[in-house]
Amino acid sequence: MNPTYSLNGSTPPAASVADARRHSRRVLIIDGHPIVRQGLQQIIEGASDLVVCAEADTALAARAAIKESNPDVIVTDISLKQGDGIELVRHVRAHHPHLPMLVLSDHDESIYAERMLSVGANGYIMKQANSEQILTALRRVVDGGTYVSGAVGSNMIERFAAGTQMSGNPIDRLSNRELQILHMVGKGMSTRETAHSLSLSIKTVESHRQRLKRKLNLGTGTQLIQYAINWFAGREAGSGDYAVR
Repeated sequence: MNPTYSLNGSTPPAASVADARRHSRRVLIIDGHPIVRQGLQQIIEGASDLVVCAEADTALAARAAIKESNPDVIVTDISLKQGDGIELVRHVRAHHPHLPMLVLSDHDESIYAERMLSVGANGYIMKQANSEQILTALRRVVDGGTYVSGAVGSNMIERFAAGTQMSGNPIDRLSNRELQILHMVGKGMSTRETAHSLSLSIKTVESHRQRLKRKLNLGTGTQLIQYAINWFAGREAGSGDYAVR
């Protein structure tokens, strides 16, 4: 299936609605699940200062939508229908350095939030957040700020004050790609399924799995699978919110 994107607003709105929306911030939604995109659109369209200008379900479609729809802010997941949200954020930051990006994901923020900020995202929020939290995060990043949860923000401040970048957790030594693959192994995905999801070759995924075993001091593929399952099952999302201008 070819990647597609859709531009919203093909039917001109009534004059009163157009006037109210004239200064609304334009939001591009990037997510592989139609029901998530629909839910986000309902949340965003319910706000007078935000409007959805386009949607995309893959990284390739997202790049085209950025050029066509000229959004003021992007909201994207890490796991896309095709491609990789981490690489998409990296690409957007390189080619559109001033375009704000909010990551909305069900991937554990204690593991992914700082990593996404490090490659160019302006904020990170879990999909479990309520509508008001999502709108707050969107407004924060489109206004030039940074948004993360209270738990993530406190951890960042503590480590900054201590002058450290990484903890002793072996997970922190993993690259972004290795972390993604560990996450997928923990979800029970096979090498072939992982390769298809990330648009990688099976050989590349196998190489990453070998590096995971070395970094995590695991001897066999079975041990890696068990480690990943236990790690995935034990992750818990933080709570609260934290914003930095």
